[in-house]
Amino acid sequence: MSALPRHKYTLEEYFDFIQTAEGRWEYWEGELFDMSGASEAHYEIEGNFLSCLKAPLVTRGCRAFTSNTAIKVPSLPPFRFSDFAALCGQAVFEKVGGIDVLTNPALIVEVLSKSTEAYDRGDKFSHYQSIPSFCEYLLVAQHRPHVAQLVKQANGSWNYYEYNALEDVVTLASVGVTLKLQDIYLGVTFDGKLQYPSLRPLG
Repeated sequence: MSALPRHKYTLEEYFDFIQTAEGRWEYWEGELFDMSGASEAHYEIEGNFLSCLKAPLVTRGCRAFTSNTAIKVPSLPPFRFSDFAALCGQAVFEKVGGIDVLTNPALIVEVLSKSTEAYDRGDKFSHYQSIPSFCEYLLVAQHRPHVAQLVKQANGSWNYYEYNALEDVVTLASVGVTLKLQDIYLGVTFDGKLQYPSLRPLG
């Protein structure tokens, strides 16, 4: 994550900029931050979520959204970009500054990096909770098999689960799909060993 040279941008300037800019730029108190430009492992993990989940989600009447999808976060306007998102039912979009912004994600996934991990685990998660439909959060490490899952309960609290072995299976409560860690990390190298596909993918 990098920022443009210091200049206090107005929201109007940001909206004009993002219409033609390459990458995923987020607005924060007058500064613009480029959320693109990740590592090879990051790209592999993002792609694995889409390739593993798109088909089973469609069969359940659900939809998957890539990292280019802007998400409306009421407590952190105007919008943010996650690494992956999904929902079941009708997707609702709103025009914000000329951009189509998703307003009702249920599942949000962030692939962690050294520069964003504290933000993703802390402030960003807190702000994501201002999205009424948001009910499941996955934080995925790059350097080792590790997935943290937070699932919203009926009373508004969040249950925390952790997965640390490639054989582990994550059940995505918000969209009714299961996913093996070895599928999440397909094509990612740990300790010099490339991860290969599972023989029996779960749906």
